[in-house]
Amino acid sequence: MGVRVQSAPFDMGAEVQSFTDGANGAGAIVTFSGLVRDEGGTLSAMEIEHYPGMTEKALEAICAKAVARWSLADALVIHRFGSLAPGEQIMMVATAARHRADAFAAAEYLMDYLKSRAPFWKKERGADGETWVAAKEADEDALKRW
Repeated sequence: MGVRVQSAPFDMGAEVQSFTDGANGAGAIVTFSGLVRDEGGTLSAMEIEHYPGMTEKALEAICAKAVARWSLADALVIHRFGSLAPGEQIMMVATAARHRADAFAAAEYLMDYLKSRAPFWKKERGADGETWVAAKEADEDALKRW
């Protein structure tokens, strides 16, 4: 199980290969990469802040829950912080399990948690100024299924 919180970009292909190489006994690997979205075409950057130490501990706890709940062979979460431009990768989730249903469910669980409960604060910067990103009801509703 691995958790990394970093400012530097990551190579999705290399991360997936490394994760797959270490996923002994797995019959399924599920990966997801989240990108900075610019829905209105006015975003110049997203600023992501976190508290070092606290953030990693929270992500490690939720990864451990996923590993136990779905008997995962492995799990990986990478989340970036700092100033990110539209189209850049924000995060990656990878899960490995004996069967695909468990790998998919665990990946969705981790993504829902990252979207709603992970201790990151996001501010959008654009032509109209800066705005903190508020929690969305749909993201909160997604957590209810878990």
